[in-house]
Amino acid sequence: MSSILEEQNTTLNSSLLLEAHNLNHKFDYELFSDINISLYQKQSIAIIGTSGSGKSTLLNILSSLLKPCDGEVIFDKKDIYSLKQNELLKIRRKDFGIIFQAHYLFRGFSALENLNIAKFLSGNEIDDELLEILDIKKVIHQGIGELSGGQQQRVSIARVLSKKPKIIFADEPTGNLDKKTALVVMDVLFNYIKKHNAGLILVTHEEELAYKCDKVYKLDNLNLQEIR
Repeated sequence: MSSILEEQNTTLNSSLLLEAHNLNHKFDYELFSDINISLYQKQSIAIIGTSGSGKSTLLNILSSLLKPCDGEVIFDKKDIYSLKQNELLKIRRKDFGIIFQAHYLFRGFSALENLNIAKFLSGNEIDDELLEILDIKKVIHQGIGELSGGQQQRVSIARVLSKKPKIIFADEPTGNLDKKTALVVMDVLFNYIKKHNAGLILVTHEEELAYKCDKVYKLDNLNLQEIR
């Protein structure tokens, strides 16, 4: 009961960051329908479901990468899919941080040069303490191709956090990491949203990680069900 009251108080004392109404999407088949979800400051949300249920597609819609067949995604009191492309790109660059399972780093660059791109675009300094916590400071001058998959993923996460996004969208962010490092990374994400009044929407197949979030939803049989 105390945890429920604590969550309600957190919601009451926090500002709404993102909300989606009546999202529907399909390809050759219907993927999901009438999806509604809200994200508040300092809140973390996990979305779980079987492979092919539409988790990543839903995250792409919420994060501005894929327009839904129907419905709206509201950020800063505006439906992001009603905005002009340059306005949407500005939100994607400044306010949204997207962590993919594939890291999408520039392979011809060093880890530091990849981070400097985020520094240049956002105007924010690179956080040395973050590099220490993620255990990548010692390899920061190495080329991306010289790093392990786990190190590349952590550089990618550091690059996203360096621009200080208001919302982090993470698609299997710990997929390339061992269990111990995965827990460190999740702690980094949770600490970030608390410190910066940000929010996190996480897609994962790992229920142990999912249940570390404030809310857990399951995408199943076309519907998004809140299970915690």
